[in-house]
Amino acid sequence: MSLYCVFFSEIFKLIGMKSDEKRSHRLNYLLRFYLSNPRDLDLYHRAKQMGVSDFTAKDYMRTVIIQAKKIQSR
Repeated sequence: MSLYCVFFSEIFKLIGMKSDEKRSHRLNYLLRFYLSNPRDLDLYHRAKQMGVSDFTAKDYMRTVIIQAKKIQSR
């Protein structure tokens, strides 16, 4: 399955969810993406593709990078 198919399937899952559930799913998706491609700029662009504001994309980046560092330090 291509990365875009996975991305769009995630988008369809988000329809009808509460905002905290959407945030959780988005962060999990971005974390998986970042662990396979640890480039900050790519992470930012992927977050922006979700249709969020610049501020939210940067917030997602910070959160994901912190989580990735915790996972990698184990």
